[in-house]
Amino acid sequence: MGEKGCTIDMAYLVIRLRGTINVPHWARHTLALLNLRRRFNATIVPEREPYIGMLRTVKDYVAWCKVDAGFIKVLLEKRGKYKHEDINNIGFSSIDDLAEALANDNTVLSRLKGMRPWFALAPPKGGFKRSSKHMHSDGGILGENEELLQLANRMI
Repeated sequence: MGEKGCTIDMAYLVIRLRGTINVPHWARHTLALLNLRRRFNATIVPEREPYIGMLRTVKDYVAWCKVDAGFIKVLLEKRGKYKHEDINNIGFSSIDDLAEALANDNTVLSRLKGMRPWFALAPPKGGFKRSSKHMHSDGGILGENEELLQLANRMI
């Protein structure tokens, strides 16, 4: 595979699960930098130290997990706001190429012109199975949560 195959970074799916009331200004600012201004907004961020630090800062308001290109493609098709000619204008031939670039940390969603850098999701069908007020390690869904993709599927 070579050296590049060993250092491929992944992307994170980040979903804001807490509301906008009584949020401290530092958390509100960090959430705005992540393009998560409202409840049930989602975004895709690369697995880099600055982003990981921001996620740890707002861990009481968001949940995140690693995501692959297949799920990113479904998210772009069902909840992405873009025009198909815009995908060609930003240098990608199809949604598959864009999803692969986002998953492999070759591009960042917020730098793509003509695309909204967040996804508006619906509340989960069937409700939350765990507490939305506690961390994943304490029996909730917040923070780094490997079961987030199942919840996100119910929110799409």
